Amino acid sequence: MFDFERQIPALRRQSVLCIGDVMLDDFVYGDVSRISPEAPAPVIAVRREDLIVGGAGNVARNLASLGARCILVGVVGKDAAGTTLKAALGEHRAIRPQLVVDPSRPTTRKLRFVSEHHSTHLLRADWEEARPVGAKVEAELIKRMLATLPKVGAVVLSDYAKGVLTPRLVRTVIERAAKLKKPVIVDPKGIDFSIYRGATLITPNRKELAEATHRCVATLDEVQAAAGELVRATASKAVLVTLSEDGMALHMRGRPLIHAPAFPVKVRDVSGAGDTVVAVMSLLLAAGAGFEDAMRTANAAASVVIGKPGTATLSAAELRARILPAAALAPEEKIVFDWRELNERLAPWRAQDQRIGFTNGVFDLLHPGHVKVLAQARAACDRLVVGLNSDASVKRLKGPERPIQSEHARAEVLAAMEAVDLVVVFEEDTPLELIRRIKPSVLVKGGDYRREQVVGGKIVEAQGGEVLLIELVEGHSTTRIVETSRGRKPRRR
Repeated sequence: MFDFERQIPALRRQSVLCIGDVMLDDFVYGDVSRISPEAPAPVIAVRREDLIVGGAGNVARNLASLGARCILVGVVGKDAAGTTLKAALGEHRAIRPQLVVDPSRPTTRKLRFVSEHHSTHLLRADWEEARPVGAKVEAELIKRMLATLPKVGAVVLSDYAKGVLTPRLVRTVIERAAKLKKPVIVDPKGIDFSIYRGATLITPNRKELAEATHRCVATLDEVQAAAGELVRATASKAVLVTLSEDGMALHMRGRPLIHAPAFPVKVRDVSGAGDTVVAVMSLLLAAGAGFEDAMRTANAAASVVIGKPGTATLSAAELRARILPAAALAPEEKIVFDWRELNERLAPWRAQDQRIGFTNGVFDLLHPGHVKVLAQARAACDRLVVGLNSDASVKRLKGPERPIQSEHARAEVLAAMEAVDLVVVFEEDTPLELIRRIKPSVLVKGGDYRREQVVGGKIVEAQGGEVLLIELVEGHSTTRIVETSRGRKPRRR
């Protein structure tokens, strides 16, 4: 398996060029409890709406969430969806969009209505025009691609058959990348894969492989035969077949099939899982990993995102947590990096009318003071949620030498404590927004705070909750421990 502990810095230095069909994924979540009196159709009581950049844009989002940079080349229409999509991309500093506006076509948009309680898709509505872009737009796309290709470590062709990846554009990308020795990873569409001839890696799912090779692919032996034929027909170095609940299979030229079984996870939504796979494959190949290591890492990554609602991404910390040996997974299951999981985690506790407590901190080096606060906080509630400052947040608050331990190491130590039921990592300097989301009944802080200084205290009290101050253990603080270990005289508090 790819050594994440050692290679994370290398991954964060990578840049990937992603070219393909960008779209706007619109998820409307709600509850269905009745049938419309106007027609035999379910009525959804809307609770929330998520607007997410999908398609090739989701590949870019996955790369950014893993700490890499992405140059995204695609097409949007001159419409409200295009404006929304560009604004959403602007929120990701690691993504550099190179979007060509084509007034003759709509921005591809997919609207999904989802039953939140059952995680079931009820209906999907599409706005799209699946035809090749015109010559002028094609020329502009090629121009932007050629300008950025020398600056990246790998290329992704994200083909959703909406018309951006024309034969001329694909051939130009593959031929120029080959001259520059840049790997090209293709997420294919359609039945004629000859257009991708010369690509480094092609990643069809089982159905796409069957249609492209006109073969049965029910068994792994049949998958190997079909993948081998595809490697020969396209002169690619490897084919990675995604097999849904059966995991993944990798066929490299001249070698036997390598099968990676699926991780045992509860599937919430498979939307965009293929985007995660190609993002991880491109990133690891750019960093110099082999095909097998990249495939096994991508398999772990896919198992994380299919456990989340909607078109999801994952962080390097989440990926590392999934790759850990099974013995270390129990604490990991108590850690949340993606806040969209919060409702699912908290809902059973709320349904049982349990008293949810909250406290927060850096918890860089766990000491008796921390243990006392956590134990007394848990005693004041039925379930204790701990907000944990991310690494970036700690550096802003404590200085460039902190934290001593990474966010995932600190989260694992907290999650291993019996008093802690859930650890939620937050990027902001304060947990105010997290408190608004959790709505705790009890807010706990150390006795070195005054009640009016406690962030979120007014919010909790306004909702009928209480703020609890716990007396600290004298002489214990992480700053004191760090300064003493470095031979410095501890600062007076």
